[in-house]
Amino acid sequence: MSTQNPNLAALSAAGVSVWLDDLSRQRLQSGNLQELIDTKSVVGVTTNPSIFQKAFADGDSYSKQIAELAERGADVDATVRTVTTDDVRDACDVLRREWEASDGVDGRVSIEVDPRLAAETDKTVAQAVELWKIVDRPNLFIKIPATKAGIPAITSVLAEGISVNVTLIFSVARHREVMDAYLAGLEKAREAGHDLSKIHSVASFFVSRVDTEIDKRLEKIGTPDALALRGQAGVANARLAYAAYQEVFEDGPRFQALKADGARVQRPLWASTGVKNPDYSDTLYVTELVAPFTVNTMPEKTIDAVADHGIITGNTIAGTAEASQAVFDKLSAVGVDVTDVFVVLENEGVDKFVESWTELLDETQKQLSSSDK
Repeated sequence: MSTQNPNLAALSAAGVSVWLDDLSRQRLQSGNLQELIDTKSVVGVTTNPSIFQKAFADGDSYSKQIAELAERGADVDATVRTVTTDDVRDACDVLRREWEASDGVDGRVSIEVDPRLAAETDKTVAQAVELWKIVDRPNLFIKIPATKAGIPAITSVLAEGISVNVTLIFSVARHREVMDAYLAGLEKAREAGHDLSKIHSVASFFVSRVDTEIDKRLEKIGTPDALALRGQAGVANARLAYAAYQEVFEDGPRFQALKADGARVQRPLWASTGVKNPDYSDTLYVTELVAPFTVNTMPEKTIDAVADHGIITGNTIAGTAEASQAVFDKLSAVGVDVTDVFVVLENEGVDKFVESWTELLDETQKQLSSSDK
């Protein structure tokens, strides 16, 4: 019997679900994903267009299937859909035991709708339903970005009884809209006769990118007060998001009415938790964001860092809301336009995923074309 790494086991015991922010066929076929479940407390997997683009670039694991699809005359979109949904379905099967053991809370694998649809509500809904049917696993999450067009799509998809991972959330204000969309989706699902206890959701709140963008602006301002605030915004922002979560799901009357019918909370998920600045601790976005009913989805490098030297001291979010708000008051005082920061981050986030998806399509097209010859 494998034993779990003590640091990651302590993180899990404190109420944080450890998810791996990566997937590839090689990871599935080598048994590496199962090994992470057995030894590093991993109980979920998230994917995004950038992750698939990297996996496909490795080529070899996919070339046989792509050649077969080329023979059948599949176009590039159909090929990418088939290959990515196959990987996600296999990962769902690997995590099935964790899904059953947690009553559906964990053991989840996320797949994202085509990022090029981020501004189109109806097409996002249609593709979410399609992906749900193709993967055909109860422990799937459909990832929908929290853009203006994404918010109503989230409600519509949940109303169909489909579990959703809301991604690309940067601001607490947008997080509140996401929680509203979740509750509205549950209300509609209840009207449609769905079992609310089977509908799950996480709100993926991005952390490191907030520091990257705000630090850049603080360095440009350059005053001692500004420079002293570097590396504080990401954690403070996530802690404020958790306070908003508590307000809605622990104390909010709207959720209490749904809870009586079996509804689950929409857990905050800390995403983008790999540290970009080498001056900061490589476990910063894990050890400082420990609280019950949260998820931390990490690249393997971050999981390894926590396993090696992460110090887990129990709940590090409780009682921090006031100090976290003070960080944002100071940021505004030194001249950081926080609202603009979140607009820039959301736009960049969508653009990055579209770019990765386009590269993935191009790479796949090359493989399809060479198989044709």
